[in-house]
Amino acid sequence: MHLTPLIKASIDKSVLCWLATSSKDNIPNVSPKEIFQYYQSDKIIIANIASPQTVKNIKANKKVCISFIDILVQKGFQIKGTAEIIEDTHPEFAEMEKVLLEMTGGNFPFKTITEITIEKVKPILAPRYLLYPETTEADQVKSAKKTYGL
Repeated sequence: MHLTPLIKASIDKSVLCWLATSSKDNIPNVSPKEIFQYYQSDKIIIANIASPQTVKNIKANKKVCISFIDILVQKGFQIKGTAEIIEDTHPEFAEMEKVLLEMTGGNFPFKTITEITIEKVKPILAPRYLLYPETTEADQVKSAKKTYGL
């Protein structure tokens, strides 16, 4: 499955993503991630800044789910796939690190990267779009700004 321009644009507009993993004992864990980006045509990479449980879970169970939304428009995507922990000895680590360092400015050190190969994509929409089909993105932004006091 490839990342479409719409999915890439959504990633660019999202300030956080949520990564769901599961331990070897099937105990779920969801963790917010701030430093993430699309990579190549079918992968998402995430800097492992303070993620010991995420890394431990992925080493035990590679199936993951990541979601992200534009908080004002309240649209985004849920992506399911297979994760791999990329160590600094991996041949592509330096290339991936460069992409993520542009986002951190070097302020958040990381020694590993989570690489997610995309298998399934599903759009996320705020319920208002479904319940009130006449809702425009401008309406939703106005409502979100009011809700969040912006």
